[in-house]
Amino acid sequence: MKVLLTGCAGFIGSHTCEKLLSKGFSVIGIDNFSTFYDRSIKEKNIDVFRNHPNFSFKELDIRDFNSLKENLLEEVDILVHLAAKAGVRPSILNPSDYIDVNIKGTQNLLQWMLDHNCKKLFFASSSSVYGNNKNGEAVKEGDFDLQPISPYAFTKHSGELMNYTYHHLYDFDIINARFFTVYGPRQRPDLAIHKFVDLISRNQPIHMYGDGNSARDYTFIEDTVNGIVGGVDYLLNNENVIETLNLGNQTPVPLITLIKTIYAQLGKKENIIQEGLQDGDVNLTFANIEKAQKLLGYNPAVKLEDGIARFVEWYRQKDNN
Repeated sequence: MKVLLTGCAGFIGSHTCEKLLSKGFSVIGIDNFSTFYDRSIKEKNIDVFRNHPNFSFKELDIRDFNSLKENLLEEVDILVHLAAKAGVRPSILNPSDYIDVNIKGTQNLLQWMLDHNCKKLFFASSSSVYGNNKNGEAVKEGDFDLQPISPYAFTKHSGELMNYTYHHLYDFDIINARFFTVYGPRQRPDLAIHKFVDLISRNQPIHMYGDGNSARDYTFIEDTVNGIVGGVDYLLNNENVIETLNLGNQTPVPLITLIKTIYAQLGKKENIIQEGLQDGDVNLTFANIEKAQKLLGYNPAVKLEDGIARFVEWYRQKDNN
């Protein structure tokens, strides 16, 4: 089976590509090496599988439909669409870029699928589409009162809605997977865990926004990737699919607990500067994963302490590789 994987050089994309190749898939990977962070980081990510006999790479931008049309000529069995303009707070400062990449770029890919008779799509959405968790309970995919509070969040929800339209009009089989705060080796340098580990390792203070009681459903990369690959298998073996699934860990962790866990793992004295809350940040992410468990056999297994330990090990080794 042949997979077209967008965002293959990113954090989640590179792990997904590695896993798909290990399971015998052929993968065409595309990435535009966005300047959101240093290109060399992504180059290192794909070095792991760049020379794999079943992998080919094309440097393409999903915003450029003509380039997609001219350079993606092979037929594929499924599209795994992970490429996106990421980041909640940057999206508030520059929403037009997020609309361009996450909405227009996704529409370009849907049109490419239509032109190439590819009718299977795994789409990476986000827990941010739920907005603020008002009741403190695990959110279910059927909670349709979505109230996204950042441009990033509304562009992801827009992608889900476009996907439904293509399912309705053209019989595409689609899974919209809402990721919950994925972390682990190769995590983007702008994300909290990576930033905290870097600052603490260099004996610098860290800034904690709010009182530390906001909580995230931190999900280790290995668990998320198992969910993605399970979704790919499900789509390839089923027809008339339009599903929205949470891929979380169903165990929200308060920010202050995360910070203390990282300090303990690094063996450093706490040095925390408390700041006010930031616009666009939600108070709680908490996934109900019963649907993914039932359909995909999804079963996240990595506890936070173990995941942080594995991230720290990677962080300490990365500059020596």
